[in-house]
Amino acid sequence: MRKKWKRKILINNPLALDRIRIKQDLRDGNQVIVQFSHPDFYVSILEEVDELCARLDENFGVRFYGHYSLSFDGRTLLRIPHVKMLHLNSLVQAHNTETLASLEHLHSLHLGIHELENSDILGIDSLRSLRDLVMISDKKMLDLQYFKNFSHLEHLHVGGKVKNLDAIGYLEGLNYLALHSISKIPLHFINRLKKLKHLRILLGGREHIQEIEENALDDLEIVRIRGFHDLSNITKFRALTSLTIEDQAQLREIGFDRGMEALKEITVSNCKGLARLSGMERLPSLRKLRIFKTAIDFDSFIQQNLPSALSELEFTTSKSKVDQEIQDSLYKLGFQKWRI
Repeated sequence: MRKKWKRKILINNPLALDRIRIKQDLRDGNQVIVQFSHPDFYVSILEEVDELCARLDENFGVRFYGHYSLSFDGRTLLRIPHVKMLHLNSLVQAHNTETLASLEHLHSLHLGIHELENSDILGIDSLRSLRDLVMISDKKMLDLQYFKNFSHLEHLHVGGKVKNLDAIGYLEGLNYLALHSISKIPLHFINRLKKLKHLRILLGGREHIQEIEENALDDLEIVRIRGFHDLSNITKFRALTSLTIEDQAQLREIGFDRGMEALKEITVSNCKGLARLSGMERLPSLRKLRIFKTAIDFDSFIQQNLPSALSELEFTTSKSKVDQEIQDSLYKLGFQKWRI
């Protein structure tokens, strides 16, 4: 099923830290992130933040963002040596980023620096112990060859300008992968990721994902990819329980030409050229189906054999009168509206 994310509680530019509240939020299963937008806000508090980093687990983290008209000084990180979750994102510039090497307890790193100075930043030895990495490079060509040494990585979101993308195939323990704004590069390396359960492909451009062979993926999302028009290999995703397809203007058809026993949820949204969704009878476990802003004709669609397990069905066109008529028809057929 679709990956469930922990709720993030952000504490912005605090003058003081409410330790009791922070610990309660963590006990409630949330992530708590203390974030700073300018050096003036952390000049006197980082030692206290680091003390909490040492005491608390990796669900407590620190974020530096903004710093408009300034370059973030990586030497600031020397004041939080016990940080386990670190976000350096929404930053235009940063310098002295080699200080990441001093963070021996780091498990999670989110890095989004527009003018990243070091394209070999993944070569820093201390990053090899990361379990969670989010990294977007807008201007500098990021070299991913170092992933060969990241044996602990379970969660990866990578995007922008990259080279040696196929090095991701060495991440044998990877459970979650998001590819963001990466165009046309073949995806054969995904076939080597035997533990991968969640795959998201966002933005960028490619016509299909035919390179992906039979797999054990649980969750697949394809969102706003330029030129994407072919999903004919969808039944190679035999273990899939959740499928999300959004903003694919050139996709004309989704067809299930053989059984997919595990598939429980489908969302198809804003695919204005999509005229056919067929083979629904081959999805015996399908419980939830959402079709939003497509070219599918409701009267034709509803006549096909639908799975007996299907209980929640939403079909909308964005035309209020038509949508009300469709909703009335679905209600009479006994379908519930999709519940988020």
